[in-house]
Amino acid sequence: MTVRELATQLKLEVCCGAAGLDKEIKGGYTSDLLSDVMGNAREGNIWITLQTHKNIMAIASLKELAAIVLVKGYRPEEDTVSESEAEGIPILSTSRQTFEMTGEIYELLQKKEQ
Repeated sequence: MTVRELATQLKLEVCCGAAGLDKEIKGGYTSDLLSDVMGNAREGNIWITLQTHKNIMAIASLKELAAIVLVKGYRPEEDTVSESEAEGIPILSTSRQTFEMTGEIYELLQKKEQ
């Protein structure tokens, strides 16, 4: 499943980084602790978080993540938007809670594998 397909199916807002919408999602990771994501997320994962500062882009780039999903209506900070555009890593947003979004993404990715 691509980031674009996921965003469409879950009605996620694309905040920035649209150049990366055709990246393939290989899994997901949910955490708000940057060191946890750095140590455990895998290449191609979609990261679900409420963090909005530009350091999330450093982690996403380092780990070669497919995209970031901000929950609870959070939006990326201005310098985060710039980094997202430069790196081509999409940042998506939803008003849904972290638990709900994680479950919905997990379910979609499981269906895609079958």
